[in-house]
Amino acid sequence: MHTIFEAIIIGIVEGLTEFLPVSSTGHMILTQSLLNTQNDEVMKTFDFVIQLGAIMAVVIIYWKRILSLFGLVKRKSESRTGRKLNLLHILIGIVPAGVIGVLFNDVVDEKLFNTTTVLIGLVLGGILLIIAEQRKEQPKTMVLDDLTYRQAFAIGLWQLVSIWPGFSRSGSTIAGGMLSGVSRAASADFTFIMAIPIMFGASGVYFLKNYDAISSNDLPFFIVGFLVAFVVALLAVVSFIKFVQNMKLTYFAYYRFVVAAVFALYMFLK
Repeated sequence: MHTIFEAIIIGIVEGLTEFLPVSSTGHMILTQSLLNTQNDEVMKTFDFVIQLGAIMAVVIIYWKRILSLFGLVKRKSESRTGRKLNLLHILIGIVPAGVIGVLFNDVVDEKLFNTTTVLIGLVLGGILLIIAEQRKEQPKTMVLDDLTYRQAFAIGLWQLVSIWPGFSRSGSTIAGGMLSGVSRAASADFTFIMAIPIMFGASGVYFLKNYDAISSNDLPFFIVGFLVAFVVALLAVVSFIKFVQNMKLTYFAYYRFVVAAVFALYMFLK
């Protein structure tokens, strides 16, 4: 049976890493390895549920823009042309990962959720961040409202690599956005907004899929993890989002390399 202590520690890790291009899933898997947490269906579902808790912080920060997508709130466009981000951009962006996620969900669960694949993902994802940061061309899309449908789809395609734990959803989509001619800030904004329906969908799928494996005794574990991830993410989200929007991706890449090297050494000496 999983403990409240595990829920708190993993919830803190999730809340602190969800908005950084360092892979929150990868960090949770590494943390669970350090805690010797049982990697069962309950824990896999827990990982997605607490990620949803962290994403709820995004809902609070971007609430006006989110409601404007449904025409519930009027929002002034940031674009000089008067264009606005709309619901179709989000749908186009989430389709690739949604389709592949459903088709290969079992393969990802069985083959990729382990420390070795995470370390590989951290390194390869770091290389992608460096490549994106070294792009010399000036971005054509500076603000989110100028995002084109083609760019939204391109970012959605880049999100596919984040199915590999350790790559990072935000890292792959921000880097992919920059490689598609979108500014770092606009790519980050689109990444965080696009994560909301994806995490709601993924959490729902995992919960329904593993419903029989979750008992009433696991509910405190889920509730504590969800609340901790939400509170920590809420405290960190504003500064972290601005941090990601303005800081060069190469620094996050170096961090990923260090984490991968340190943990690989730990595994070797263990």
